[in-house]
Amino acid sequence: MKPEQKNIHIQYTVHKRNGESISEKLPIMKAAEDTVKNAYAPYSGFKVGAAVLLEDGRIVSGSNQENAAYPSGLCAERVALFTAASHFPDKKIETIAVAAEDRNGNPTPVTPCGSCRQVMLEYETKQHQPIEILLAGPDQTILQFNGTEALLPMGFKTSQLK
Repeated sequence: MKPEQKNIHIQYTVHKRNGESISEKLPIMKAAEDTVKNAYAPYSGFKVGAAVLLEDGRIVSGSNQENAAYPSGLCAERVALFTAASHFPDKKIETIAVAAEDRNGNPTPVTPCGSCRQVMLEYETKQHQPIEILLAGPDQTILQFNGTEALLPMGFKTSQLK
């Protein structure tokens, strides 16, 4: 019997920054881009900023923090998510925006690493709703994902621990 092959379909939306469809999301994207400047990345030179929008409209930011003793540093996405969760534990996370710069200070598109995706999935599970993900894309675009499933198909969920 021949094995059955399956496919995973990933859907996202590409917005132009000057487009009306994304205009209300620009403040959180700008917060992520502004936070890039707070990154501590003396080893990689790769600076990342993230901003989390909470259900009450509050924005919490974080930047990557490297350490000479790898892997003691932490990604911007997890800094922002953990800060939001520790200071506002009862507020749902609606959106996370991510921006980055290369070692020359040029904006560069980036997607969250696997660990950050797993943490986002955990918060989605905890709050019983997806987190919108906005990524600074190429050529002044913003990539919009409706939930972590698009970035982490078949992610490890708490239900698998039972």
